[in-house]
Amino acid sequence: MKSDFAAAHLHLDRACHYLRGDDETSRTALAALDLVIEAVATAQYARPEAEVVPFPAASKRAMPPIAS
Repeated sequence: MKSDFAAAHLHLDRACHYLRGDDETSRTALAALDLVIEAVATAQYARPEAEVVPFPAASKRAMPPIAS
């Protein structure tokens, strides 16, 4: 099953919206949610590691000069 990062991000943003209190617990929770939102965004936009394909060895022949 694939994760729905966009939906998770939406719900986490809503949670931040509801934590509008000016108390220490609200500020701590918002800081923690910010870290989770950043982790979700990183996972959402991460690209799979690419496979490096080596180029064939260079030919020993000299290339003709480019006409100008």
